[in-house]
Amino acid sequence: MSDQQKFRPKPGARDRILDAAYELFSRRGVREVSVDEIIRRSGVAIATFYRHFSSKNELVEAFLTRREQLWTSESIIESAKQLGSTPRERLLAIFDVFADWFERDDFEGDSFVNVLIEMGPQHPLGQTAITHLSHVRAGVEQMAREAGLKDAADFASSFQLLMKGAIITSTMGDIEAAYRAKRFAAWLIEQHTPDPAESSGSE
Repeated sequence: MSDQQKFRPKPGARDRILDAAYELFSRRGVREVSVDEIIRRSGVAIATFYRHFSSKNELVEAFLTRREQLWTSESIIESAKQLGSTPRERLLAIFDVFADWFERDDFEGDSFVNVLIEMGPQHPLGQTAITHLSHVRAGVEQMAREAGLKDAADFASSFQLLMKGAIITSTMGDIEAAYRAKRFAAWLIEQHTPDPAESSGSE
């Protein structure tokens, strides 16, 4: 054991609970995982669990917050911007970022979509998931405006369909999902590219 490992502080009870919940919720969903299983996995007492989280829903909220911190729309877009030299290249590079993500051992699909499907759009946790997904769409819409595309909001909605479809298809085992989606994204960009004749006519 290295000196660094010897003196590394042991995670507190809250972190151990959240670590256990993150692993279980990411792999199996929210409904299937019980509080008792999380307590056993984290090695804390029942009273300790409820001292940190008053309910399972509160723990799921914390899980989604951590999920957004680890894989945020901002991190996706920032990574894409580093890969592309023009606004349009950066839009397409989102799927290159996805391709790398899909190959990681800890690839876990889209937890926000999973929670939304499990809990429904009217449930508070479903609303949390919807809020996150709207953040992603807003980021894409801004990139579309920077690329000079027309109907940026409509483009972003369609582009997000491709993003989510790629994630789900990759979860099903399609190792080419990101690149298939990228080809459709290139077509979508062309469909939203203003006609030069229209631009000249408006001057």
